Amino acid sequence: MTWLLSLANLPYWILLGAGVLLFLVVIAAGGDDDTGIESEGLGLDGDGPDIDANWGVVPLLAWLGVGKVPLILLLATDFFLWGLVGWILNVIAAQFVGHMPTAFIGLGSLIFIASGIGSLWFGSLVTRPIGRLFATFGQDASSDRLVGCLGTVSSKTVPHLTSGQIGQVDVTDPYNNLVTVSAALPQWAKVIPHRSQQVLIIDHRPPVYLAIAKDTSDEDRWLANYQLIKDSRS
Repeated sequence: MTWLLSLANLPYWILLGAGVLLFLVVIAAGGDDDTGIESEGLGLDGDGPDIDANWGVVPLLAWLGVGKVPLILLLATDFFLWGLVGWILNVIAAQFVGHMPTAFIGLGSLIFIASGIGSLWFGSLVTRPIGRLFATFGQDASSDRLVGCLGTVSSKTVPHLTSGQIGQVDVTDPYNNLVTVSAALPQWAKVIPHRSQQVLIIDHRPPVYLAIAKDTSDEDRWLANYQLIKDSRS
């Protein structure tokens, strides 16, 4: 018990606490924020000059989970795992060497680095399932009520559904409640909305919503098709 509560574990307590705090932020935001939950679309598709110039960085970022899930959720998971795993390994090591390893010195530094690398790898694997779990905080059983509502992009972009990435949108429902949901563009959409731009929710395909940029050619095309379908049913 003495080793378990030793101040030598302080760095891991800080990491563990930071992870818990970030998880609480995600929950308080309704499962999403900029924070959003499923994927922030961090531009790993090479649509920017910096990514093109540093193509070797992309596989590393993808391996870490960047671009597959929102950064805040990724950090929350990594910090939590790093703190928990490092704490456990530190206590186990103390059982063998007879004293508590100190972080950044000797055996303690090896434990700190190894637990960090392991947590980054494992975190990239479990973040998506965790994201889907937290997403339920921001979406209820009557999710179709948001179709036709306007929203504001809270992630970096809203990527195409076929890209395997998902963005986040803050939507005001018919009851004037602000709901943050996972969103993606339909395959035919040409305009990619960015942070703070308005979008129109046009469909719900669990676990995500389809959205298009407001006041664009995509909206005109959708409205024209919608009117044709409506007329054919009249």
